[in-house]
Amino acid sequence: MNKVDNPLKKLIASNLYTRYSGILSLSDISLFLVDTNGDILLELIPSPDFCSHVCMERGDQVCPDYRNRFKSDEAGSFVCRYGLENILLPIKVKDETMGYIAGMQVYSQDTEYKKYMIDVQSLKNDRKVELEFIAKSIASLKTVELNKIKIHEQLCRHIAKNISLDLSESVSQVNPHVARLSIEKEMLEKKIIDLEAKNMSLVINPHFLFNTLNCIARIAYFEHSHTTEELIYCLSDLLRYNLKQDDQLHTIASEIDNIEKYLYIQKARFKNRLEYSIDVPEKIKSYRIPNMVIQPIVENALIHGITPKRDGGKISIYAEKSKGAIVISIADNGNGFPKDVLDKIQQCENKSGLGFRSTDKRLKQYYGEGYGLEIVKSDYSGSTITITIPTQPLGGASDERHLDCGR
Repeated sequence: MNKVDNPLKKLIASNLYTRYSGILSLSDISLFLVDTNGDILLELIPSPDFCSHVCMERGDQVCPDYRNRFKSDEAGSFVCRYGLENILLPIKVKDETMGYIAGMQVYSQDTEYKKYMIDVQSLKNDRKVELEFIAKSIASLKTVELNKIKIHEQLCRHIAKNISLDLSESVSQVNPHVARLSIEKEMLEKKIIDLEAKNMSLVINPHFLFNTLNCIARIAYFEHSHTTEELIYCLSDLLRYNLKQDDQLHTIASEIDNIEKYLYIQKARFKNRLEYSIDVPEKIKSYRIPNMVIQPIVENALIHGITPKRDGGKISIYAEKSKGAIVISIADNGNGFPKDVLDKIQQCENKSGLGFRSTDKRLKQYYGEGYGLEIVKSDYSGSTITITIPTQPLGGASDERHLDCGR
């Protein structure tokens, strides 16, 4: 196809980059639009200096490794002569190739060694480029994890497909609403893919984690570091409890046991600046409560109440039966919540990370609107937060038939 007649040129003129700027901001690996002659029409994400100033014979045209694939119609990912991962995807309308989405130009962990095998002297002689510039451009080539390469490849495929649909509209002029992919949808899909990849990289096998902590605890025991041993066991139990992602009710006893371990660890950190007391009657401990509703409140008492005070303070946790309900109170003698934090809570904003509203919502979902979380007091003498649940278990059983800890 004649370069002048290529409809890709018109598409570029219609603000192509602006349309894709949102999704392109999610990657930093090269991506560019090429016509069938190998001329670079638009750099969506710039190529590294090595590719654009050393490898390419002309700065506005792709290297032979790309052009050779035009003839054989070899689309997809490939490794170039210098070991860089690349991608070439056709943009087609009615089986006719209009151009290509290309790019990547990074090393994978498997091909990185090829960076050190590049003949720098030969490049200097062939390209008439300063040796120092070649060395710096090679050193700046990125090595990228395989999952990020796969994500970028999917990004390229999304854009190639969407441009093909755009061209189909402009060329055929039939049904202007033909199957166009939503850019917002693509951005969401890309973010989901990216988050999944990040989550995969953050996942640690729980068995490995707990076995390692237990191993460290045993070493501390044999070295007679009993405080360290106890801290490690507390941390292990705390993590194990927090990893329980089920939505079932736990006993108040198990919640309090978790809080005791949390405060024990914090006590080791704050030393004399933190005191705490827990007074929950045994007859109350067997009632059930959603897991992880007390710890966020205790944590915020520590962050906003105790930490800002030079001399620290005290956190008190106590519970009682009152008028057919169980009231669990978390009190501190700190300075109260800062006004901006308190405003965010009262305005139902959860950006402060407090989790008050989500905790209150969970309690109301289980027990009804008459129960939940309340900020009873927050001033310069301290804060008091209450959690209220019914004495009757779910299903309407009487007070005497509350669930036992062992069940």
